[in-house]
Amino acid sequence: MIQNLIDKFNAKSKVHLLVIFLVFGLSGSFSLWVSSPIMSALELKNILNNDFLYIFLRFLILIPIYQFILIIFATLFGEFEYFWRFEKKFLKRIKIIK
Repeated sequence: MIQNLIDKFNAKSKVHLLVIFLVFGLSGSFSLWVSSPIMSALELKNILNNDFLYIFLRFLILIPIYQFILIIFATLFGEFEYFWRFEKKFLKRIKIIK
């Protein structure tokens, strides 16, 4: 099972796979932590009566924050090139770059 994950994530070893998961996990957690004050500053909870719309807008705000923080954490862990390839693939999928 671990070997399947190593292959899927193109990791070099189990330690590299652990670093990849660590970068993803820290980036996601930090992005959520950063987005809370942003959402509070925008006061969208007071403006929007619909919880679904609030969650949708938070998600839209969270995506670019996460992408930026992912690259920062990847750089800190020495994995910039690996995650930059991941970012380019993501940006191609959402048609931002060719």
